[in-house]
Amino acid sequence: MLIFAPAASREFAANVANALGQPLAELEERDFEDGEHKMRPMVPVRGADAYVIQSLHGGPDQSCNDKLCRLLFLIATLRDHGARRVTAVAPYLAYARKDRRTKPHDPLTLRYVAQLFEAVGTDRIVTLEAHNLSAFENAFRVPALSLSLGDILGPRAAELPAMLGAAPDAPLVVASPDPGGVKRAQLLRETLQSQLGREIGAAFMEKRRSGGVVTGSLLAGDVTGAHVLLVDDLVASGGTLLRAARACLDAGASAVSGLAAHGLFVGDAAATLSAPELSRLIVSDTVPPFRLSGAFRPQIVSAASGFAGAIRRLAEDQARPAAP
Repeated sequence: MLIFAPAASREFAANVANALGQPLAELEERDFEDGEHKMRPMVPVRGADAYVIQSLHGGPDQSCNDKLCRLLFLIATLRDHGARRVTAVAPYLAYARKDRRTKPHDPLTLRYVAQLFEAVGTDRIVTLEAHNLSAFENAFRVPALSLSLGDILGPRAAELPAMLGAAPDAPLVVASPDPGGVKRAQLLRETLQSQLGREIGAAFMEKRRSGGVVTGSLLAGDVTGAHVLLVDDLVASGGTLLRAARACLDAGASAVSGLAAHGLFVGDAAATLSAPELSRLIVSDTVPPFRLSGAFRPQIVSAASGFAGAIRRLAEDQARPAAP
């Protein structure tokens, strides 16, 4: 197994490699004055099972498009030089939210991104909490794996009440801030119930979006006296999370915290998420919180061990002899 990572994701990838007990494979990366770039592996790759880790969020130095282009070129290079299999590991997958047409002549950008990965010879792709799991899996013709928040938090479930600032036996409710995330919240709730050995409630919020404006205040589920954990795939501006937190408190919740796989924190997110209605916010480290300034800081949990476990399972499955 060889694990490669462009410079923009090397810190995250190093944590994944450390969890697997091996170093990152050496990679030369050059940027030219005209804006072009190149990467090449500095180790033989012929016959190797290669994994390339690159989180595809925009950043202060490279846009999501820059990172996507570099990742595609590196995958193609590895295939050109004889890698037996190349798996793209994109902890945050850009354009995953654009999985359906909402206006006339809209693009299906997720499908186009999938076609780009397939065109350069990607054998598999792995991400964390795809925005819409069915759309993600259907966009790709190669195996597509989306890890869940349960894969990340499951081993640390016993720590969750303390992470939320709640008593160990405090009643908990896992809630989705919109109907589209109900399955995500349900899967996490089942994981936490199994790990904590006690009942955890469920709820979800109504949500409507028109012209970029989010409305809807109907809460389904009993949150009275409970610490509510709002679960989403990502936090962008924070408006959806805050709207749901207020609805939960109005319905009698004792406290509300947020949990998201990815923290984008665009626009006035820091001010929005500093509102007193939200006790805490937990995000993974798939996207560094470089856009945040001031006092607001989320609690960050590492997703590296979850990705290491997924890579280990994929490698073991590949090494297992095929059934006769």
